[in-house]
Amino acid sequence: HKDAYQAILDGVKGGAKEKRLAAQFIPKFFKHFPELADSAINAQLDLCEDEDVSIRRQAIKELPQFATGDNLPRVADILTQLLQSDDSAEFNLVNNALLSIFKMDAKGTLGGLFSQILQGEDIVRERAIKFLSTKLKTLPEEVMTKEVEEFILTESKKVLEDVTGEEFVLFMKILSGLKSLQTVSGRQQLVELVAEQADLEQTFNPSDPDCVDRLLQCTRQAVPLFSKNVHSTKFVTYFCEHVLPNLSSLTTPVEGLDIQLEVLKLLAEMSSFCGDMEKLESNLKKLFDKLLEYMPLPPEEAENGENAGNEEPKLQFSYVECLLYSFHQLGRKLPDFLTAKLNAEKLKDFKIRLQYFARGLQVYIRQLRLALQGKTGEALKTEENKIKVVALKITNNINVLIKDLFHIPPSYKSTVTLSWKPVQKADVGQKRTSEDTTSSSPPKKAPAGPKRDARQIYNPPSGKYSSNLGSFSYEQRGGFRGGRGRGWGGRGNRSRGRIY
Repeated sequence: HKDAYQAILDGVKGGAKEKRLAAQFIPKFFKHFPELADSAINAQLDLCEDEDVSIRRQAIKELPQFATGDNLPRVADILTQLLQSDDSAEFNLVNNALLSIFKMDAKGTLGGLFSQILQGEDIVRERAIKFLSTKLKTLPEEVMTKEVEEFILTESKKVLEDVTGEEFVLFMKILSGLKSLQTVSGRQQLVELVAEQADLEQTFNPSDPDCVDRLLQCTRQAVPLFSKNVHSTKFVTYFCEHVLPNLSSLTTPVEGLDIQLEVLKLLAEMSSFCGDMEKLESNLKKLFDKLLEYMPLPPEEAENGENAGNEEPKLQFSYVECLLYSFHQLGRKLPDFLTAKLNAEKLKDFKIRLQYFARGLQVYIRQLRLALQGKTGEALKTEENKIKVVALKITNNINVLIKDLFHIPPSYKSTVTLSWKPVQKADVGQKRTSEDTTSSSPPKKAPAGPKRDARQIYNPPSGKYSSNLGSFSYEQRGGFRGGRGRGWGGRGNRSRGRIY
């Protein structure tokens, strides 16, 4: 019968009818002729590349029948290359064929996929990564064994040595979805992978947009992994030592992003999970100094007539919320910082700044409460009211933290939920609105002016500022973008030379 099978193989060189028959019978009798395995697979591969789409589809559909023993990785490799097809029916057949051989031998299939990710064409690499990021989570536990997950981690580490930002985000999605990495030690491994990718050993260059963007993108991937058992210390230390001192000179390739606020929000989120820090006092001092920059003295208190006249200080609530929260979190670890590490003059100066801020805050909170009074449901969903709800959360948070620091000695006991995070069960109306705001994209409606001050708010209570509540919308830029999980902009389609 060997001659008869050879005749079927030769059918791939014939006309359309012969090819259709060959596409059907080559796989059907494949297992009976192991000595012709190579020829049979090559013949089927020729059919997979035929000009006639119906022949191609038939040949692809039958490919899993060749996935036996040592042939399986090769079939997986072929199917991975076929992911570059632009014909949607053909592309779906390739996906289904890959999934079916996954269930026969997951490791063998992954071997084919990863060999193409590491060595294949860019389009194949891109689609193979996308296949892993969307399909792995659909596979049953009996397929995704611990051994298979370990193999994925090992191979992913090889790929992560040379990735674009977009690819890195997809790999983090793949790895964080693995059951074996849901443990504390698994999460710790992932944090170490991200830290390596962020290159926290290198000198930080605030004027290099790629350098800044890489750090932010990596930090966004790390933030969801932190917990009371998986510490953010390495990242918080890096932010305090290298990023905060350069905050005003940060550059970003992302248009419309308030990069300084984005950095401060990430720092605030991480500060809750910081462990024991080596240079705690020095880093707390850097944080404190940065906070002072955004906590002005009252105009009459300023020296040398600075801020005199009609010029009111520019008060930026979102920045202060982040910095005050971070300081409050790290301050718990060194509770005598304000009393023992600062001289009396510095402490007095700080309290004057806090008092000035708190005074304006009280007025503003009253105005916001009045504006939102009696509003529920649909009324809270208007853009203007969503902004006011967020503004109220920010100002309430700052108020709570300032009260803590006014205690003698300063206290660090209060807990607040950062304004951009979903609120635990509280006021239902506010909760719903905050979630809506988080998932929408307010930057569309944010005023464009580079100086986003809330000056009028701090005039003596005369009602002037109430019409200007809308100025608060700037505070959300960057903060409610749902930024985690976005690639390095359009640079993901560069050649694969490491973009950092």
